Amino acid sequence: LFLDRSDAVELPIKFIPQYAGCYHCQILLKSSCDVRVYEIECVVNTDHAEAELEFLTPAYQAVIQDIPISNMSSQDWKLEAILEGQGFYGPPLINVGLGETALYPLMFKPIAEC
Repeated sequence: LFLDRSDAVELPIKFIPQYAGCYHCQILLKSSCDVRVYEIECVVNTDHAEAELEFLTPAYQAVIQDIPISNMSSQDWKLEAILEGQGFYGPPLINVGLGETALYPLMFKPIAEC
């Protein structure tokens, strides 16, 4: 079946998610001679967020900041952490369950005064 643009019908949909995650939807269209079901999956990502932390500790003494990561999506998260910068340590992977908040322990241990 070939349809040209004159046979197309637009179906505007407005979607305003509250949180990042995966949203599933079914659209049921009925007429007197036809029934169609369209399944839609929308994946919502948060904007790239930047944060700034300031660590103050004597040289050679570690300080740990627990960073909360809240998963308000509809699936479990398996996150990979990539740390850049000398003296920063933390687990390379963290799992955050559905509806949970996990704490990522970011450690700073300076090897000299800086």
